Amino acid sequence: MFTSVDDVRDRLAGTGYLASPSVATAVFLAARLGKPLLVEGPAGVGKTELAKAVARVGGARLVRLQCYEGVDESRALYEWNHAKQLLRISAGRDESWDETRTDIFGEEFLLARPLLTAIRGDDPKVLLVDETDKADIEVEGLLLEVLGDFQVTVPELGTITATRRPFVVLTSNASRELSEALRRRCLFLHLDFPDEELERRIVRTRVPGLDETLAAALVRVVGALRAMDLRKAPSVAETIDWARTLLALGAGTLDEVLVRDTLGVVLKHQEDVVRATARLDLDAL
Repeated sequence: MFTSVDDVRDRLAGTGYLASPSVATAVFLAARLGKPLLVEGPAGVGKTELAKAVARVGGARLVRLQCYEGVDESRALYEWNHAKQLLRISAGRDESWDETRTDIFGEEFLLARPLLTAIRGDDPKVLLVDETDKADIEVEGLLLEVLGDFQVTVPELGTITATRRPFVVLTSNASRELSEALRRRCLFLHLDFPDEELERRIVRTRVPGLDETLAAALVRVVGALRAMDLRKAPSVAETIDWARTLLALGAGTLDEVLVRDTLGVVLKHQEDVVRATARLDLDAL
């Protein structure tokens, strides 16, 4: 998929995703070694967007498993279309049970979920297992088989092995510790808030109509907010939202009144708004 680390950086940039050297290196190695990439870090720093950008670069289909508490095998792997099976059984009353059973556990009645979908077929795919840390520990057992051997066992059909391995990205906000067995199967990348220069480039890329001076001032203010003891520090996604807000308002400068009136774009808790309003010193930025 990629010829070098520089090729990764340049091609991701072509999709609007500006990758740091560590990100570009991790993506290159994951593609070259055929290893899943576990991307950990705070919400809103571009973990999910990285998987989407890789899919766009490779012309691949993005298959997404959104994890949450309670997601189970039938949601992640596969399930049978029970309503269709019952109709088939009713229609085949004159057939022997052996004939009917063989039929209803065929491909026509199989509902493939993200993990199974990702390893079937010869088309290029990017498998995104999003917010892995929100899933129950049992789901990690499913991931171990899929990510270890890129195969899935369906008792009624046998073992299905990938003929073309997907590029796999797992994201985590570190709300719980993932198992060492899962981590061993992955390359690891910690994605943190970008430095000021990179974040300014990201804002200018994603909001091209924003004045360069205003973009620089915005990034400095966001950096000052992250340095405060806030309940939820603003993410890169929220920096971009704030930039779009300023552009929509036709702002030319970032003054105290404008910041106060639009803080709700980047801060999502009242106590954070109160603390930032009291402590933020625009003149010092």
